[in-house]
Parts: sequence; C-alpha cells; structure tokens
Amino acid sequence: MKSFCIFHGIFEDMRQFMLIVFAGVLLASTFSFAAGPNDILGLWNTEKRDAKIEIYKCGTKYCGKIAWLKEPTYPAGSKEGAPGTPILDHNNPDPELRKKPLIGSPILIDFAFAGDNLWKNGKIYNSDNGKIYRGKMTLISPEELNVRGFIGIPLLGGSTTWTRAIVGTK
Repeated sequence: MKSFCIFHGIFEDMRQFMLIVFAGVLLASTFSFAAGPNDILGLWNTEKRDAKIEIYKCGTKYCGKIAWLKEPTYPAGSKEGAPGTPILDHNNPDPELRKKPLIGSPILIDFAFAGDNLWKNGKIYNSDNGKIYRGKMTLISPEELNVRGFIGIPLLGGSTTWTRAIVGTK
C-alpha cells in the first residue's frame, strides 16, 4: 500500500525553489563587478599600510603620488638626513629630484583604462631603488586594487594589493 501525504507536493516544490535560489546566488557571486574608468580615483593604503597613494586623473590617463607616509621624517640618529626633516627621494635617477621630499612624489605614471577592471600601459616608480617598471592595475573590488610592476612581460614582476583608504584615518 502506498503512503499518501498531502504535503508531498508542497515540500517537493519548496525543495526545487530553494535549489534554484541557491544556484542563482552561486552564479551571481561568480561574476565580478564592472568598474568604470574613474573607479580607482582616490586614496589607497599600501599593503603594509605604511603609505597612502592618491590616484588622480592626469589628462586622459591615471597617475598616483605618495600622499602620506607613516614615517614622513628622518628619525633620531639617521645617517640619510637630519632628524625631523622630511624624507627625501634619495634614489631618484634625476639628481634634482633627490632633493625633494618623498611625499608628493609621483609613483604611478600614465595608466590607461582598458576595460574589464584593468588599467595598463603605465609605469611604476619604485622609490626604494629608483627604478621605473612597466605596470598594470586591476580593481579586484571597489575596496581592493592589485598593482603589478614588471620588466618586459607581466609574468616577470611582482604584485601588491592596496586597500581603499578612509579619508581622515591613519
């Protein structure tokens, strides 16, 4: 004898409904958001949170400069500069720029928006060694930016992830 339940059809429909909802949520989460060209503008914390970089428009391209340093002045006992004075861009290949403070120095140069959350064909200045690398940036989310510097091809390089800074915080 077959058992009969008046709720069988309701439970079966509910199970199918939940499966469709779950599949929809899973599918939606696999698609990334679409960034517009100006979505990288603003202030970004470096991965170590020891500097903030301001990304701004420079003509039709995108550039970035050091806006804040955790340690903006030379500490007591420094051999590189007088204690309490601004840290200078000592490694810059241009001797005149070696006399300028690191804060305000451009480090992201002439990036172009390429669509698909990507800015490319730019240059990245590394103030630690004074070298300039080719670069690309990918906006992972509205709050995370992957910055990659490389020599020749993107495979030969390094990446770092910056997080969007909240203005007024350290």
